[in-house]
Amino acid sequence: MSGPQENMSFAALRGQLQEAAATFAGGQDALEGILLGMVDDVDRAVREPLEIFPVCHHSPASALAMARRLREKQPKVVYLELCEDMAPLLTELRNCRLPVAVQAFAGDIDGFPQEWAPLSVVAPITEASAEYQAIAYALDTPGVELVLVDRSSDHVFQWDSRGDHTPEGDEPPDGAEAALHGEAVGVEIGDLRPRFAELEEHLLRHGKVRHWSEWWHQYVEVPLGGGAADHDTYRQVMFLIGSLFRRLAPGDGTRVRVDEDRERYMWTRMREHLAATGTDPEDCLYVCGAFHAASRVEEFGVHGTSGTFTISPRTATTWQYGLIPSSHAAIEAQFGLAAGSVSIAATEWAKSLKRTRVKPYRLDGQAGTKKSGKKTAAAAPAVPAPPAAAGDRLSGFLRRPPVLDALDEAELLGWSVEIVRAARRNGYLASTADAIAVFETSILLAGMRDRAKPTPYDFQDAAVTCIEKDSVPGRRDVRRLVEIMMGGDRIGQVGYEALPPLARDVYDRLEPLGLKLQQRGVQRALLDMTSRPELEACSDVLWMLRRLMPQGAARPIMGERRLGERSIQESWDLAIGTHQRALIELGYEGVSLEQVLEQRLRRDAYGPQATTAAVLAAVEDTLLYLRGRRLADELGRHALKVLAAERSVDGAPEVLRRARALLAYYRTHEPALPGWIESFVRTGYAHYCTLLPTAFRDEDATVGQVAAMLGFLFSMESLALSLGCDRAQLELAVAQCHPEDPEKTALLWAAQVQLGTLSRAQLRDRCAEMLDNPLVVPAYPRYLSGFVHALEPVPGLADVVVEAVSNAFGRLPDAVLLPWLPLLISTLRSGAADLAPLLIREAGRIFPGRLEALDAWVPPWRMPRADPFAVSRAGRSVAAPRGAALLPVHPAACDAVAGLLGCRKGWSEPGAPAPAGVGVLAAHPATCDAVAELLGCDGAWAAGSGPSPAGAVLTTRHPVTSEALESLLARA
Repeated sequence: MSGPQENMSFAALRGQLQEAAATFAGGQDALEGILLGMVDDVDRAVREPLEIFPVCHHSPASALAMARRLREKQPKVVYLELCEDMAPLLTELRNCRLPVAVQAFAGDIDGFPQEWAPLSVVAPITEASAEYQAIAYALDTPGVELVLVDRSSDHVFQWDSRGDHTPEGDEPPDGAEAALHGEAVGVEIGDLRPRFAELEEHLLRHGKVRHWSEWWHQYVEVPLGGGAADHDTYRQVMFLIGSLFRRLAPGDGTRVRVDEDRERYMWTRMREHLAATGTDPEDCLYVCGAFHAASRVEEFGVHGTSGTFTISPRTATTWQYGLIPSSHAAIEAQFGLAAGSVSIAATEWAKSLKRTRVKPYRLDGQAGTKKSGKKTAAAAPAVPAPPAAAGDRLSGFLRRPPVLDALDEAELLGWSVEIVRAARRNGYLASTADAIAVFETSILLAGMRDRAKPTPYDFQDAAVTCIEKDSVPGRRDVRRLVEIMMGGDRIGQVGYEALPPLARDVYDRLEPLGLKLQQRGVQRALLDMTSRPELEACSDVLWMLRRLMPQGAARPIMGERRLGERSIQESWDLAIGTHQRALIELGYEGVSLEQVLEQRLRRDAYGPQATTAAVLAAVEDTLLYLRGRRLADELGRHALKVLAAERSVDGAPEVLRRARALLAYYRTHEPALPGWIESFVRTGYAHYCTLLPTAFRDEDATVGQVAAMLGFLFSMESLALSLGCDRAQLELAVAQCHPEDPEKTALLWAAQVQLGTLSRAQLRDRCAEMLDNPLVVPAYPRYLSGFVHALEPVPGLADVVVEAVSNAFGRLPDAVLLPWLPLLISTLRSGAADLAPLLIREAGRIFPGRLEALDAWVPPWRMPRADPFAVSRAGRSVAAPRGAALLPVHPAACDAVAGLLGCRKGWSEPGAPAPAGVGVLAAHPATCDAVAELLGCDGAWAAGSGPSPAGAVLTTRHPVTSEALESLLARA
């Protein structure tokens, strides 16, 4: 591209580099090719008709040079290396407090792997950056057009593999502010960092610095910033650095291909715009990173090759755009910069503006700046360029010795005093002697590193050396204190006008609270819905924010929201301003909180991994937050399908808990149960009956899950039977269960007691047999664990469980009891901690409440079991052998019953023999025959006055009832 006459401007530099290559390499080799190629790259970029302005991201020197050049050149078109689909958002920057990040977000993706979702691309912008100066100039100057020419957000993921987005370099800082960008892919203008690890290590070692950010500050920012270099020198130096890093970049084919495709993309877009508008390239300015400015692709320049590069179409993914708050720590974390480097750059930017008196560009109405009543004049015609490009400025710049700034003792002394004051406030035992030591050590470190003026990095190392001792007394170490003193972590904020509709709606609905919710930090909100009913709407919003936003954004201190319960007073800790990014990203999903919540509930319920418990949880959240029957009924019907398709019992405990809660809610708040929950009970009853035998045998099914199944069956049994289910199905399922595990065996016994196939006495006998069997005693704790789990489906067995535990402690010797006592405690604590309160309450009811009563106390299960009718029979034989005392007290009632039974003889005399029979039996023989046949009495009627049959089943089975009836009839 360059002709012989054009190369003459850098002929002297080429000759010097050839001599240097011959001296150091001993002849012509690859080193000479690299050095001369760098000069060719600089020459090519300088002679391009469309002026290229190379920058480094967040570089005060680049921002200062940009502000100067814009006021000199007044270009009519500014081409900016930024995703072209982000252009409509740039006008909203004036409503924000920098730093902020322009974000492209895609939740529902089409054309990319689903595991990538959600997709997010951010481009952070600070005031001390060249791109902000270009944006502010273009947006506030009439007649100037701003054109973004970089690949779209969709192409970012089309071209880059998912694993290439982690920045290389220094350790990122920790903290919440460092995560403001989340997992978004960063788009950085001026990604200027050597990709050759050995080169970076060489530069750091010979530059006597610890990390790349310090090297850049010392050897690029200081020589180029503060008016030390003019525009042409700045451009040529940045071209040279970009070419050096580009030619020494490692041979990563994917990354090199992406970089070259980006350059082809940008030059293609610029040529298309020039051809469409007819703009003169001399009236344009192209702002890009120095790495891309020294490009060697064929499409480079306005006269480059056209038609060889085809831009691929975008995918069908729908992208949402917005502004999110950013911070210095977030930028450092995302792009691998040293901690505090962006804050130091902001401080250097402010000092450079005061020293050079350059007037920077700021958007009108920008938050944090003073309003100016003057309107910016229209762009003046571009200054005619000289016929020949600027000459060689590199030779003089490279030969010039570094400018040694004089020591500013006042500034360094102020830093030393301030860091000691900050250290004392944070618990360090610092004194005036430490301030003197920091001052002297900063000068000493700067001298060891060949610089006369200590940089902020020298001062930071000196402060750590002199103040920080063995331990950090507070939350912040000395290095962090220096970062705060140098400007701190400045955190941006998106203004109300730039927020999405959902975020503005949230702020509007919470306005009755009277809080400044856009401020960062935690604020306390008190809601008394009794005196101020309008705060109920605020309470609804806060509960939805708690459900949708990260933990800490809205945290309830007092009050709760459960099914069927609403608090009349609530207290909240709100940090919505701190989590503004999360609130903004909610706005990408819908226009209101209710819409976003409904979408998320549907996504959770209809997802491929959704379980019955998850669907029931969605139903519960619908009733809690949305108060609508439509969505709850729809999700409830879907829960039936999910339950019928499940073949495991993993979620049985959660299903039981949520089904009970929903059933109790509908029974107390609805006139009738919804159809879906009745179907759910029927389906669940049949479903768990079918899975019960398999679950008892399955080793993967825990005893808690099986207990939850039985709890569903027993607690829902009455409703299920009323809806048409058959109890025989449950009885057959329990009969088919044959567990081998001791815990499940005990659980099966409890189920049999509940069904009536096993009596409580038989269960006690089995427990006693296990204690008598030395082979079973070691496994007895596991049986007890099964009994404790059985309290879920059969809570009435609490007394039996207490008896089983007490018998073990009372009967087993210490040699047997002590070895498995830890196993018993750990088993109960890990597997049945939630059921222990029920067991403790039952024990408190049975055992004596006072210690002195324990010696004379006899457990209820050791007391003799008396016949409940023995006392009544004994009392009748002694006190009233002929009848009950109630009969003579109320003779009228007895006469009426006797008349009904057909007894006409009246009251018998005392001492008279009892009648041999009852008249009603002879009066109604057919009825008596039917009853006799039903009771199994096969004998015929006794003849005449013969003896009564001796084997009536009724008499033998119910002797008390028979005697009472005989006495009553005899009395009559």
